[in-house]
Amino acid sequence: MAAEEQCSAPLRWRSISLTHVEFAEGDLTGQVLAYISLLPIAILVGFVTLIVFKRELHTISFFGGLVLNDGVNWVLKHILREPRPCAGAHSTLYSDYGMPSAHSQLIWFFVVYFFLFLYLRMHQTNNARCVDLLWRHVLSIILLGLALSVSYSRVYLLYHSWSQVFYGGVAGCTIGIIWFFITQEVLTPIFPKIAAWPISEYFLVRDTSLIPNILWFEYTVTRSEASFNNVQAPRLVKGAACISLLVLSSQTCLLNITEGLTSGYPHTPSRNGHSLDGDDEELFLFLEAISSDLHCLDEPFSGNFD
Repeated sequence: MAAEEQCSAPLRWRSISLTHVEFAEGDLTGQVLAYISLLPIAILVGFVTLIVFKRELHTISFFGGLVLNDGVNWVLKHILREPRPCAGAHSTLYSDYGMPSAHSQLIWFFVVYFFLFLYLRMHQTNNARCVDLLWRHVLSIILLGLALSVSYSRVYLLYHSWSQVFYGGVAGCTIGIIWFFITQEVLTPIFPKIAAWPISEYFLVRDTSLIPNILWFEYTVTRSEASFNNVQAPRLVKGAACISLLVLSSQTCLLNITEGLTSGYPHTPSRNGHSLDGDDEELFLFLEAISSDLHCLDEPFSGNFD
């Protein structure tokens, strides 16, 4: 009954406008472009994920630039107050103002900053290798295509005019260039000091600005560590087992010598001239099996304490 009353209540529902994108029904191109227009949101989510798992200062600075860029867009929209085209075409909007386009500004900030990072920040690594340069060019072309697609999607879906998208791109490119050089010239020199702060050490925040190619560095270090562990771990386990075996053998030897001096050996089956009781016999069989399996002794344990 309570559920029926709630369903019949005249509620006004709203969607999350930040991720709400509408397209014309039956328009496959519009549907694809609607998904593409969500790419800036995916970029922000990706940065949060990188910061949580990598905790690298340059990544944090990059994300800070994205947040600053979005703040500048909000200020510009409320200063210019230019409405969106086709008023009333969409039921849910993040903002009633369209100048400049936030999606266009964010994606162009990201792409331009990434261009500068690829060709200036990573210029010291493998300059002579054609493959290294090729993947940078291919990645740059892909990013450029994504930026153009996001910009076009905002016009196609009637969220912005061409001028709003264009000036959003100009603003994003400008802020991206400025923020890159601020990061390189102002923030990067103090990254080592920030990484040495107690709070940074507590949260495992690190500085990799002095490593030219962090991707290659992490790859080689990971492979080296994995190879070392694969080789050394079995040796460490085997060595520990051998040490335990030798200690156990010594203890058994001392115990048998002590018993022999005090009361003599009982008349039971013997090994190498020494009489053994049932417990000793089981112990010798156990030690022989282990030593033969580990091959850590020159000869399998024989119970010879002479």
